[in-house]
Amino acid sequence: MATMPGEIVLPETRPETEWLLGRAVQKMSPFRRHSVVQAAMAAALGAWADGRGQVGTEWRFRLAPNGEVRRPLVPDVSYMSHDRLRPLPEADRELPTIAPDVAVEIRSPNDRERYLAHKKEVYFATGTLVFIVVDPMTRSVTVDDLDGSTSTFRGNDVLIIARFPHLAIPLALLFANLDIRVV
Repeated sequence: MATMPGEIVLPETRPETEWLLGRAVQKMSPFRRHSVVQAAMAAALGAWADGRGQVGTEWRFRLAPNGEVRRPLVPDVSYMSHDRLRPLPEADRELPTIAPDVAVEIRSPNDRERYLAHKKEVYFATGTLVFIVVDPMTRSVTVDDLDGSTSTFRGNDVLIIARFPHLAIPLALLFANLDIRVV
């Protein structure tokens, strides 16, 4: 993978580091709730994506909004269709220079709203179709579509995204493992 002139290159870190609002920001170390919901979202999205594309967790993308420098963003969960992934050279499949079709952020207690808003702006400016924020604390999911629409799902709702036929994720499934039963 060759970097491009003027590209912001950050070292791989655990947790990952992203370029947000003009500076390097390390993602929050995932706590149990974040990790459990991230795994559930990746599994549910992955089951739907089978044959359509690929789902990854912490997949680093190298994105450049029009007229801006290329920078890394690392969604908690992402989906890229085979139609967009196949034409890329192998190295660019590993670290794509195009945005995922779907970018999912799992909210952490200390997430800053301005960082989430900035990520959404960059993802949409670079080709993402749907930006999803999952909040394990409130057990809600907010879906922003590139067309400008926003939907919020709670309780026993089923997450449905019109842009992606047959994608239906019951929130009960997404948040099922947050409760630990005491026997």
